[in-house]
Amino acid sequence: MHDATMHAFASDNWAGIHPEVLAALTTANTGHLPSYGDDVYTTQMQEVFKSHFGDQVEAWPVFNGTGANVIALQSMTDRWSAVICAESAHINMDECGAPERMGGLKLLTVPTPDGKLTPSLLDQQAWGWGMEHRAQPKVVSITQTTELGTLYSPEEIASICVYAHERGMAVHLDGARLANAAAALDLPLRAFTTDVDVDVLSFGGTKNGLLMGEVIVVLNSDASQGIKYLRKSAMQLSSKMRFISAQFLALLGGDLWLRNARHSNQMARLLYQAVRHLPKVEVTRPPQANAVFAIIPDEVTQRLQKRFRFNTWNVHTGEVRWMCSFDTSEADVETFVAALTDELQS
Repeated sequence: MHDATMHAFASDNWAGIHPEVLAALTTANTGHLPSYGDDVYTTQMQEVFKSHFGDQVEAWPVFNGTGANVIALQSMTDRWSAVICAESAHINMDECGAPERMGGLKLLTVPTPDGKLTPSLLDQQAWGWGMEHRAQPKVVSITQTTELGTLYSPEEIASICVYAHERGMAVHLDGARLANAAAALDLPLRAFTTDVDVDVLSFGGTKNGLLMGEVIVVLNSDASQGIKYLRKSAMQLSSKMRFISAQFLALLGGDLWLRNARHSNQMARLLYQAVRHLPKVEVTRPPQANAVFAIIPDEVTQRLQKRFRFNTWNVHTGEVRWMCSFDTSEADVETFVAALTDELQS
């Protein structure tokens, strides 16, 4: 049905299932177990998340990242609330209006040079409390790593949390690539989440070797309510939840999450080093995790995309994005760079 030797650079969710995750699914696929999360795998998954984020956390498995973000934000807001986010945020640009249509959320966006919010940038939208004509800012949502491949330091996230909490707002973190951030920072997951007072996060698994599945992680129960009911009403409650939970046991129960993330980050650095000095290639920023952004001639992009799938990030500038995955190999990078070099010379 497909060429199993072809590895693309379009997205890290193009990759298959890591063999260890696939083995965990096979193990879980025996006998009968209770449905809707009342199973031993989901119970054990709670303990695994506690080991990474703290004993106070609650973990809520869902099918996908959009569902995780929308439900998490719904649980943190009132009907008249608003969410402040970067203009480039996934919840604003890449979820087909789901936060607005399905979650009833008002997004207050802020332009950023690098995808990262700061307290001074938040000032643009963090105002108007008590004004009945303005949606009330209630949550700040950040992404780690960001949609532009950039990375927040723990200190930067801490400053956002202090800023938000001083103004009565909570902090949500979209962690579709949280493992890549931990690998790049060489820090445990809690060091830039729980320990700096993030309230709720969406933890990504699909981009790091899972078949499917994300988890809403409530770090501060005072900032979130009703997820149990929101998850069901949003059609994100899995009847056979053991198959989502078993994947996260395989991913987070040992060091698989870190091995996968370190490898994909390393392949991005390898790709960056190989293309940074090529003529007509302008790498727009050094990679901080597993993404490489570069500007190349449009005609080169069109020819190269017939040989390798990758995404054009900005049609106006010609910027493209190359993503590396847990199964990207050095040979894949070498083959891609050779094809790029060939097209640049055509």
